Amino acid sequence: MKRRLRSVITEHKELAPHIFSLKLKTEMSAEAVPGQFIGIYPKDGARILMRPISICDSDAETGELRMVYRAAGKGTAEISGYGAGESLDILGMLGNGYDLEAVKEKKVILLGGGIGIPPMLYSAKRLKEQGTEVTAVLGYADSNTFLKEDFEKYCTVQIASMEGSVGTKGTVIDAMNENGTEGDVIFACGPMPMLKAVKSYAADHGMQAFISLEERMACGVGACLGCVVKTREVDHHTHVKNTRICVEGPVFNAEDVDI
Repeated sequence: MKRRLRSVITEHKELAPHIFSLKLKTEMSAEAVPGQFIGIYPKDGARILMRPISICDSDAETGELRMVYRAAGKGTAEISGYGAGESLDILGMLGNGYDLEAVKEKKVILLGGGIGIPPMLYSAKRLKEQGTEVTAVLGYADSNTFLKEDFEKYCTVQIASMEGSVGTKGTVIDAMNENGTEGDVIFACGPMPMLKAVKSYAADHGMQAFISLEERMACGVGACLGCVVKTREVDHHTHVKNTRICVEGPVFNAEDVDI
């Protein structure tokens, strides 16, 4: 159920330049599914739209959600300045996530690129809990390998960096090729060029791929039609060949979307 609630910041710190880890105390923590996201509302009245940020982790016992995000614009820059004890209005839970039960008996490869890395951490955690074999391949720009140690708690980790300072020089696809990474299903989140490459890789290797699409969002609930992607089939809501990332996504079977 989507609703707007008040949350309290329990921890907020910078992990790497412009990359922040934010923990919020909220009852939404009991509902979170890997791949979903929330909307965070800046306090500045001049910025009325929520900022969509993916779930990095959830702890139902402590009642905390964790988001790891990049401060890239005025809204997220404002949010990055808030400290522990301050309150934030959030909208959630939003979107559809990864179907973990469907891959329980399969080998899963998690692919994260840049700020698409954080959403894959909660998937790694939940997949380990259900006994699924997992390998995470994480792609960074440089040697700031934020969250690497968190992933190592749950799965085997392989690293790629565009400048070659750590791991394989190049992309997550390059790392998989270099390491001979094997699996049955791919879960991926990252920039569009990466997701296009993942879709092609999966098709070439006879694998299923489920990709999380990133897009600018205004409402987060499917009303504004500001975040759409072309699809193979006619969408039941728009009655044309596109669909809303914020509602029907952000996770899609790669075969179902035209990217």
